[in-house]
Amino acid sequence: MVPRRKNKVTPPPDTCPLAECLGVIGGVWTPVIIWYLGHSARTFSELKSDLMGVSAKVLSARLKKLAADGVLERTVKPTSPPTVEYSLTDLGGELKPAIEAIVAVGRRLKERRRESAKKSRP
Repeated sequence: MVPRRKNKVTPPPDTCPLAECLGVIGGVWTPVIIWYLGHSARTFSELKSDLMGVSAKVLSARLKKLAADGVLERTVKPTSPPTVEYSLTDLGGELKPAIEAIVAVGRRLKERRRESAKKSRP
């Protein structure tokens, strides 16, 4: 039997900051919403068309959660009918570099898989 090594890493605090942040940006559509709002304010319908395949129900739920978490701001414009615009708060803006870093790693992973696929072809 192989002896089990003792863990020498200090456990995270009860409210782990990493888990807290991942709890906010986790979810299928959330990082993409932050990506689009990081470039400019968007209306619900603009976001819906940006996110091909997202249902209105899911998008609405994600926007409400992000607003409750303080990541985005919901502004009602006095038009007829009223227009609701979403934009990142200062806190949400701090997530932009993290999302951009994830995108950069994703591109490298995609390229690596593409190269592996080419090498495995006869």
